[in-house]
Amino acid sequence: MDFESKYEVSRVATFIRSHNFKRVALQFPDELLKDSTGVVGALRRELRSRWEGENDVKEIGLYVMADTTYGSCCVDEVGASHINADCVIHYGHTCLSPTSNLPAFFVFGKAPINASYCAKHLCSYALSSSKPVVVLFGLEYGHALQDVIEASMVEKTSLCGHTSRFELHFADVISQAMIPKKSSETNGQSGLLSSSTGNGGCGDAVGKTYRIGGLLWSLEEGCSMEDYSLFWIGPDNSAFANVVLTFNGCEIVRYDATENQLLADTSQQRRILKRRYYLVEKAKDAGIVGILVGTLGVAGYLSVIHQIKEMITRAGKKAYTLVMGKPNPAKLANFPECDVFIYISCAQTALLDSKEFLAPVITPFEAILAFTRGSEWTGKYVMDFQDLAASTPVGVEIPEKEARFSFLQGGYIEDPDFQDIDDEDEDGALALVNTTQTALQAHDKDLKIIVKGTAKSGVEFFASRSFQGLEINGNRNAPETFVMGRTGKASGYVHETSKH
Repeated sequence: MDFESKYEVSRVATFIRSHNFKRVALQFPDELLKDSTGVVGALRRELRSRWEGENDVKEIGLYVMADTTYGSCCVDEVGASHINADCVIHYGHTCLSPTSNLPAFFVFGKAPINASYCAKHLCSYALSSSKPVVVLFGLEYGHALQDVIEASMVEKTSLCGHTSRFELHFADVISQAMIPKKSSETNGQSGLLSSSTGNGGCGDAVGKTYRIGGLLWSLEEGCSMEDYSLFWIGPDNSAFANVVLTFNGCEIVRYDATENQLLADTSQQRRILKRRYYLVEKAKDAGIVGILVGTLGVAGYLSVIHQIKEMITRAGKKAYTLVMGKPNPAKLANFPECDVFIYISCAQTALLDSKEFLAPVITPFEAILAFTRGSEWTGKYVMDFQDLAASTPVGVEIPEKEARFSFLQGGYIEDPDFQDIDDEDEDGALALVNTTQTALQAHDKDLKIIVKGTAKSGVEFFASRSFQGLEINGNRNAPETFVMGRTGKASGYVHETSKH
């Protein structure tokens, strides 16, 4: 496959000229950064050759972006805003999360795959399965989907003759181009152009429509995903983990195109659910919650943050919003007052392995389970925070002074009354002084009266902290007499008697 075809230089140039963009940001992940200069050169040659007589072609600026602010799968609108870009061309793996302000065009790449081998594994699995099969894939294999469909039809005919013994439903790529609407921040959606593949792999299905990771497919009327098996084409990455967790009630197999193997073991991904359930139970006992902003470009993130903060306040807990880029244990260790963190990010970067963190990091869906009284985990798992916007309970009052059972503490506990916490937000300066004074008074009585987990806010937590040096002189306030220091060189001071 030649270089220009791999990076779809012609389609990118058409997108830029059709929308008359003048400042274009080219976003590359680390593994593709080595090809960035070649892509820029190929794009310039394509623009000049196809629109040679137009003077404004020379005014088009191409800017390479690397080291993204957040996950490389999302469009880095923050980095693009530094150069006042009109649009972003995103290269490599992507979650296809809708953008807030900037138009974007996605170049997924073209990973090699043998369509004939893939079709044989697919039809063999579908023939042994008792359910219809929905075929999902990594976006880097979207270029070969039509070849896989045609090869599957040939293989199906050779196995079953003209009698259809199994059903195959192929997902389709939603779009390669994304134009955000002006009201995207209120409804959490972006305008999508026509689909890039147009395979029509779903056939005549006109039932419920599903979307995940940039894929779109429909099921027959009256059917749910539990009535189907899933066949994933691609590597074991964050996109596959998103599918396994979201459709954990389905039988899922994965075809590794690199090794030409069919793998049915998803136990490692399913073990993640047990770990996440433990974090939900741990978050229920939290008193101070930190909201980590993991994206500034995905549409609808502001409304989700507001809804999460309202939910935390109704649950009798204090919330702080933190913006720090990519979180790591060292960064979060600067906020020891937080008992748990909620990570607001795209679906493919929301799961953080927080074993090395001082406090657990959970997703918005897990926060709803933890901070909403009476909620139970039915096995359903939602990764995309945009799908939670409508389901977040807003305005539901929590019964006051109602004890709840804590699995970690092994008994019933009562959440403290946090109604006075928000007073510091209403009159910031006065409330801050009063809260600090109260904490210092308590600190004078007992150094350990306020500990992590009992402080009502970060102000109380930090006011209760104390620093003790190496030597404590107690109540001796008299000044010490000065002492003559050492003289000589470090290798041998004057008072040292040993000679070498």
